[in-house]
Amino acid sequence: MVVLPYTVAFLLLSCLQTEKIANSQSFIGINYGQVADNLPPPPSTAKLLQSTSIQKVQLYGSDPAIIKALANTGIGIVIGTANGDIPGLASDPNFAKSWINTNVLPFYPDSNIILITVGNEVMTSNDQNLVNKLLPAMQNVQNALNDASLGGKIKVCTVHPMGVLKQSEPPSSGSFDPSYGDLMKGLLEFNSANGSPFVINPYPYFAYRSDTRPETLAFCLFQPNAGRMDGNTKIKYMNMFDAQTESLKATPQPPPATAATTTSTGTNNNDSSTSTSTSTGTGTSTSTSSSTNTISI
Repeated sequence: MVVLPYTVAFLLLSCLQTEKIANSQSFIGINYGQVADNLPPPPSTAKLLQSTSIQKVQLYGSDPAIIKALANTGIGIVIGTANGDIPGLASDPNFAKSWINTNVLPFYPDSNIILITVGNEVMTSNDQNLVNKLLPAMQNVQNALNDASLGGKIKVCTVHPMGVLKQSEPPSSGSFDPSYGDLMKGLLEFNSANGSPFVINPYPYFAYRSDTRPETLAFCLFQPNAGRMDGNTKIKYMNMFDAQTESLKATPQPPPATAATTTSTGTNNNDSSTSTSTSTGTGTSTSTSSSTNTISI
């Protein structure tokens, strides 16, 4: 594949259900980061993307120049609101309508906007006020899309860190942190009602940093290694990215929590490497290099 030095790849799994995955289809896409020097202009980037098999692009915001450059390419575009927009989106439906009027309607459908992410890693932001406003903000954005006759055409979700999981190893034991129970349940119900994906940022690096086993580095970097067997399913995983993806598929809907708390797991940076992975759920997978990724389930 062509290496794009200013992007990070993501795996998009579009599913029929949110809580339990019955059927899924994978797509290879990129995260379009702009925190770098000497970036090519958006039209050049769009031309480069068209020369590859990349089908989806996720933006860290809603840059109109990039959205315009991707018009009439057929590439699916993911745009996002800032965390700082969430209070306004939650409290004022007119602000949500204004956001859609500014960031979606001037470009769609020529620019194939397929998903709006409301905030990034809000659940572990240590800002309980922001956490409490997340779902109302998503609902108002969804309502604004519905009012613009775009409900069902453009989906709405938020982006989570792996920190929302209490357990991810072995993959078959994946489970949500119960402290997020009520909040996560509401988000999953929103996703299910609107056919929206569950989006998460896996961080193989953090798993490597906390795992002292000598083979962990190779396992995280898609290098040759002995693999790790899931004792429950007898599936052997050859890299951390596939294992983390499978742990998400195993997570049941969380039970209600008696109290909601937040914990911090790190930050998501617009770094400058690429990765792709396609997991079949049967223990076989194909992968290339590793870095920050976004998975939608």
